[in-house]
Order: sequence, then structure tokens, then C-alpha cells
Amino acid sequence: MMSSQDATGVAGAAAAEPARPCSAAEISAIAHLYRGEIYRSTVWRTRLDSTTNWAVVTTGIALSATFSSTQASPLPMAMVGLIVSMFLLLEARRYRYFNIWRARARLLETDFFTPMLRGDPVAMNDAWSQLLARDLCLPRYHVSLARAAGRRLRRTYAWIFLIQALAYYGKLAIHPTPLTAASQLWSRAAIGPVPGHVVVAAGVVFHVAWMVFAYVTLRLDQHSWRLRRSLIAIG
Repeated sequence: MMSSQDATGVAGAAAAEPARPCSAAEISAIAHLYRGEIYRSTVWRTRLDSTTNWAVVTTGIALSATFSSTQASPLPMAMVGLIVSMFLLLEARRYRYFNIWRARARLLETDFFTPMLRGDPVAMNDAWSQLLARDLCLPRYHVSLARAAGRRLRRTYAWIFLIQALAYYGKLAIHPTPLTAASQLWSRAAIGPVPGHVVVAAGVVFHVAWMVFAYVTLRLDQHSWRLRRSLIAIG
């Protein structure tokens, strides 16, 4: 997202020259630019969906292997959490690219097309055009990798992790027979020389960690959104 200093600089540059109405040729060029940004955002949105599909399919395979029989090991459900985490990081990287094109298209919608549809004058050399020109000349990510991962986690991957956790602990609770004592839980959760209570504790820490991460990145996004209410910015 653009900082307050950058936004002030953009506004100052726009105020240095008088704003002038857009010509027909400029409106046509901006319309073609908008189509291009929408196309690129659609392409990257499709890549995001592909990564999500991989995570869902992997979780489904782990579910099938874990619940295939009462004697099947719960290890696949434990390991799939790590694999899905890798997909989350990959999707966060893709989201940063997607957000570049999405933010530019959104800026055109709010500051170019919306005034035009309202019948208000649309001027060049205004703050929005200076901001867009700067972003085209100096392309950069608008969100950090952590914030991107937080967004994808809250919107999609939290549900996958929730299903994974419920399935894992459900497996321990019902197979091969319903639990009757805590000692059975530890013996079923044990992985080779690693004691069961250590494995369960690691799972709890893993899921609490992503919940905390989702909350912290949400607070960062909320702070960013509050700034963008009063500033022309993209992010």
C-alpha cells in the first residue's frame, strides 16, 4: 500500500499542473488499459484457484488413506498439514502478483469510471492518474508476503486446516475402537520413537499458531484499510 508521504507527493505532483479533461483518445486508451489489467488479474486468479485445488485434493487423499480402515495410521492427516502449509505459501506468492493487477483495475473503477458514470468531470493530471502512472513506471508488490498469506489463510485455508484437525483427532478418538482412557490417545498418536503426547502437543501448537497469524495479519490489513479511507492508494 502507498504510504501517506507517497500519497502526499502524488497529490503535490497533480496539483503542480492544472487538471484537464480527458480527451476521447485518452479515454479509449485507458479503457484498453483497464481491459488488460482485468485480463491479467483473471489469469492470476485462476492460478490461485489451482493452488487451492491442490490443497483440497491432497487433504482428500489423506482423508481417504486415514479412514480406509480401522487399522490405518493417522499419520497422513498429520503430514497433510505441512503439505497444505507449503501450498499456502505458494498461493500467497501468487496472490501478491494477482493483487497488483486487481489494485490497478480497482483504482480505475473507483476514480475513472465511477465519476464518468455519475456525469462528473474526469480529469487527467489528477491524483489518481499520477498514482497509476507511478505504479506502472515503478511496479512493486502492494502487500507483504505475510499479509498475502494471512488473507488466503482467512478466506480459504483456515477451513482446510480445520477439517484436517477435526479428522486427525476424530481418527484418534474412534479407531480402532472408541477411546475410553487418555493413555489410549497417547499410544495411538505416537509416531515411532516420538511419544504421543508430544505429537498431540505439536498439533495443538501448529493450529494455535495459524490462528494467531491470521489474527495478526487481519489487524495489519485493518490498519491499512483505515489509511486508505482518507488517502488515494492501491494495495
